[in-house]
Amino acid sequence: MSNNAPFPLDDQLCFAIYGAGIAINRTYKPLLDGLGLTYPQYLVMSALWETDGLTVGGIGTRLALEPSTITPLVKRLEQAGFVERQRSPADERQVNVRLTSTGRALHTKTRCLADALAARAGMTGEELSTLNQQIKRLRDALSVGE
Repeated sequence: MSNNAPFPLDDQLCFAIYGAGIAINRTYKPLLDGLGLTYPQYLVMSALWETDGLTVGGIGTRLALEPSTITPLVKRLEQAGFVERQRSPADERQVNVRLTSTGRALHTKTRCLADALAARAGMTGEELSTLNQQIKRLRDALSVGE
């Protein structure tokens, strides 16, 4: 192979991570369907399970997404009864999002996602945790200076 030959796809980390993301979503999909959530909605809920009462902008920051992407997700979650939206009395441009009791209860039902991923991957929780730490370190290193 000459030095000018392109990197084969299977040797490119970006392609492996992209493919792994698709495979994870396929693993999660039937479980999330049973809970009435899409994967992007699950991410919004995860941010709120970490810190309830975030603003739409705060959710966007946590997920590295624009507020304009978050707003329709939050509206659908509100229609499903998982969250409530309320304009901030201090700044009406800000919308606070809070979990409802139904939304909080949903958290315990999502723990099966990690179990399903570990089972499908044939990896231990420790192995998945180590892989996750490595990928986050890569993400953070590549995000410096953005």
